[in-house]
Amino acid sequence: MKFRNFKMVSYVVYGRGSFNQLDEILAPWRIGKSPMIFLVDPFFENKPLIDRIPLRSSDKILFADVSHEPKTKQVDSLADKLKQEFGTISGIIGIGGGSVMDLAKAVSLMMNNPGSSADYQGWDLVKFPGVYKAGIPTLSGTGAEVSRTTVLTGPTRKLGMNSDFTPFDQIVLDPELTANAPANQRFYTGMDCYIHCIESLTGTFLNEFSKSYGEKALNLCQEVFLGEGVWGPEQDDKLMMASYAGGMSIAYSQVGIAHAVSYGLGYLLGTRHGVGNCIVFDKLGEYYPDGVREFKEMVKKNRIDIPKHITKGLSDEQFDSMINVSLGMKPLWENALGPDWERIMTREKLRALYQQL
Repeated sequence: MKFRNFKMVSYVVYGRGSFNQLDEILAPWRIGKSPMIFLVDPFFENKPLIDRIPLRSSDKILFADVSHEPKTKQVDSLADKLKQEFGTISGIIGIGGGSVMDLAKAVSLMMNNPGSSADYQGWDLVKFPGVYKAGIPTLSGTGAEVSRTTVLTGPTRKLGMNSDFTPFDQIVLDPELTANAPANQRFYTGMDCYIHCIESLTGTFLNEFSKSYGEKALNLCQEVFLGEGVWGPEQDDKLMMASYAGGMSIAYSQVGIAHAVSYGLGYLLGTRHGVGNCIVFDKLGEYYPDGVREFKEMVKKNRIDIPKHITKGLSDEQFDSMINVSLGMKPLWENALGPDWERIMTREKLRALYQQL
């Protein structure tokens, strides 16, 4: 097809308190006595939000292990356990940050697809729709709520299950749920959105669709992270919509160098996505001069310490491992540097970049 015909989220509800409508939103999608599975960030264990989850009959709450980003073996294990316990489920609801939402999307797909989730890391490899899935972000920035991927670390690579079957059937955007997020975590996740915008708006794949969303998301990030005053509800509202628009901006384009390099860090060192993007983007002034300058202003204003020297002492074999993962992200490199990107970003140049981190 000459033009990309991409799948979007089927239903979106936005507004403060919209989480309270979850019961009626889920009701039409319940299948007999098959349960809804609520996959929740452990941050909310013993918090009031848990009591607001509308459990019915055999519904179950599972607290997701987000001590590391989702791994294929974690996805496979969760899907296998649900199949053994329930046979079939009505759906899976991810409540949390990007890792929880990615985990929910992946488990949904593996309820109906054979083999391991590692078999589907790549583009358009998923064969069958998953079970019903809904995403409810409690952090803003990753865009996982609207993306057609679920990023997983597998045996040989860190790569998403990119497919038309991956997007959520429903998302609930309730800014109240993001209140009181830890400042550092909020910043790193928000910067994922900011970097989405910079990489999309400066990429070779840019088009008016992506530009329209990207410019709005960028503007909201600037208001939130460079504006005056203390953090409050207005900032939560704006950042949630920035995340949505930022995710949409890359749906019809791509991200770029920061993400491609960060994937290597995540695969080898387990560096979390938002932090990894910040570590890398901080060193990309050669490629994104205006964005990196503004990023450094945001870091300073919000009093954030970006980790340094995380690749110090790595072996040649470890550097090669990161380089292999990074160079495997071909669409990202092409968006950033054009069709001749392999001549520009050689293994030697990429190694030198990793050594700066």
